Amino acid sequence: MYEGVVQDLIDELGRLPNVGPKSAQRIAFHILQADPADVTRLAEVLLEVKDKARFCDRCGNVSQDSLCRICADPRRDQTSICVVEEAKDVVAVERTREFRGLYHVLGGAISPMDGVGPEDLRIAELMSRLSDGTVTEIIIATDPNIQGEATATYLSRFLKHMGIVITRPASGLPVGGDLEYADEVTLGRAFEGRRAVND
Repeated sequence: MYEGVVQDLIDELGRLPNVGPKSAQRIAFHILQADPADVTRLAEVLLEVKDKARFCDRCGNVSQDSLCRICADPRRDQTSICVVEEAKDVVAVERTREFRGLYHVLGGAISPMDGVGPEDLRIAELMSRLSDGTVTEIIIATDPNIQGEATATYLSRFLKHMGIVITRPASGLPVGGDLEYADEVTLGRAFEGRRAVND
């Protein structure tokens, strides 16, 4: 609909998750009307994040170093690991201030419709973290939707022979929702009331 680079910008913005055509157009026109210094700063930050940001070698969380700040913190409880789908879910759980253990980011959820199976997730890395016997509890905090429930069921069956307590956050999280959109109180209560899944 627009000429040249403007349409190219709208098309590229439209490829971002949850950005539809109208939103892409609004963002594009905001950029067109913005101060050139602000646009330059945005471009520099985008390039810098691709250059400097990485994923933690241990848990898969977003980091600037080989270990994220949580894995590098000796005050964290080393006996409990909260398994989440994406790095953004770590932030959601941290906001509750209910969990003081470590995390493991799977990098997605089992979804046969999207061609994602257990072998596509960071399950092997989780197993290697459990091999020394330090961890006594795994909290499976995948999203309360079909893919998240399938992933939680697979993990609980896969891990139950290891003699580790496996829990899942309690009710209070809406089915079909995402952890990142849950408020702190709801997510905090869900963690307080988590239940065992390998009884």
